[in-house]
Amino acid sequence: MGRIVRIQLGEYRSVYFYDLNDIECNRDDYVVLEVDRGSEFGKVISDISSAAKGKMDRLKGKVLRKATEGDMKQIENNRMKAKEALSICLRKINERRIDMRIVKAEYTFDSSKIIFSFIAEGRVDFRNLVKDLARVFRVRIELKQIGVRDKAKIIGGYGVCGRQLCCSSYMRAFHPLSIKMAKEQGLPLNPSRISGACGRIKCCMAYEFTVYKEQARSLPRLGERINTVEGKGRVVDVNILKRVVSIDMGEGKIVKTVFPNSSDN
Repeated sequence: MGRIVRIQLGEYRSVYFYDLNDIECNRDDYVVLEVDRGSEFGKVISDISSAAKGKMDRLKGKVLRKATEGDMKQIENNRMKAKEALSICLRKINERRIDMRIVKAEYTFDSSKIIFSFIAEGRVDFRNLVKDLARVFRVRIELKQIGVRDKAKIIGGYGVCGRQLCCSSYMRAFHPLSIKMAKEQGLPLNPSRISGACGRIKCCMAYEFTVYKEQARSLPRLGERINTVEGKGRVVDVNILKRVVSIDMGEGKIVKTVFPNSSDN
């Protein structure tokens, strides 16, 4: 029976399933992989699991070995070369006046290819840039357009909460986000309050969205007119977690009512 793990290819690229075969390694270990047209390195980001049919269908390759001391020196050497490659690429972009911003350069493990990740407003014709870079480095060149969320994941940083950005710490993939999540949680729709370091809606908007949505079902909505023991009034504020609803009874009179949780009934 196969032994399957999830491995992040390179340092900032996609996560795939790989077959360990008889290789012994653990989570967070670096390994050398067999890939199309060469070898790569990656980091194990999961525990070992059995080869379920669904995973076998998604295998991208196999693990050749756990990274040795020599392999780790090669990886570090590639990182140093990538810094130089990044500087040269920036110079070539400026020379050709291309509207793109390079975020990261990365060599594959066997140094047969350099991957340049960049952001741009729209589609970019970089064919001549690729030719320039290929003449300089004499290896295969890949220019990969990424989004602003991917850029934040690569660069890293800290959020307003004081913690390391979720995307650059533990998140393996981005989940869909929408302004509706902020609305359901009663948050102010101020871009500076609900946007993360990338300029998009904070990933944490999705963490408690389901709970807020479920709790809000048994509460009145803003603007709704409801009956109270003191008469009929209009809802002007709803605290979903505390289940406290503020009701305007007119003539400046505000009444606060606590709604019991449906599970308490």
